[in-house]
Amino acid sequence: MHIAEGFLPPLQCGLWFAASAPFVIHGARAVIAESRKSPENKLLLAAAGAFTFVLSAIKLPSVTGSSSHPTGTGLGAVLFGPPVMAFLGTVVLLFQALLLAHGGLTTLGANVFSMAIVGPWAGYGIYVLVRRLNFSVAIFFAFAVADLATYCMTSFQLALAYPEPETGLLGAAAKFLSVFAITQIPLALAEGVVGVLLFSFLTRVVRPELERRGMVASTAKEAAHA
Repeated sequence: MHIAEGFLPPLQCGLWFAASAPFVIHGARAVIAESRKSPENKLLLAAAGAFTFVLSAIKLPSVTGSSSHPTGTGLGAVLFGPPVMAFLGTVVLLFQALLLAHGGLTTLGANVFSMAIVGPWAGYGIYVLVRRLNFSVAIFFAFAVADLATYCMTSFQLALAYPEPETGLLGAAAKFLSVFAITQIPLALAEGVVGVLLFSFLTRVVRPELERRGMVASTAKEAAHA
């Protein structure tokens, strides 16, 4: 989902910037609000941003001869909600464009929309639907869906920019989905496993924070039910 510099028409670049801007502004306010609640939140926000930066910078070979990578946006989306990831993801993508040549500045709006907006909202949505059944399963699907939804959105963005001469937008979407989305499924599943392992670790080291956010039952309640 790191669409390269100059790969989208200027008009579409501007439209994606305009579409992403309200989410990013709202996300910045959400980050400020969360950071003011407690010092621990600042640490978790930093961890969520760092996790996204590191994971989305990893390049893995794809069966199509290209490369793919995880997104890492599921962590922040589950911990703080999708609005926070709109801002954190923008910071991550900006630094990657400037320091790692992953993505471009003109395509930043499109990359933000796919990875920092669509991905987190899709992952959080499935998390909310599944968490009452099983927390670990909900985390798995949150991370996996956030990853896969990002690549699906990127496929549609590229299809909009490069429609097929004969089959148009739908034909181009099918082509890009077959290249990006289908080949991304194994990596999305792997990211789901990473998410489960990560939250197992967080439950041990920062359980009070997860309890405060209502993500896990308090130790006192578990002891009472035992």
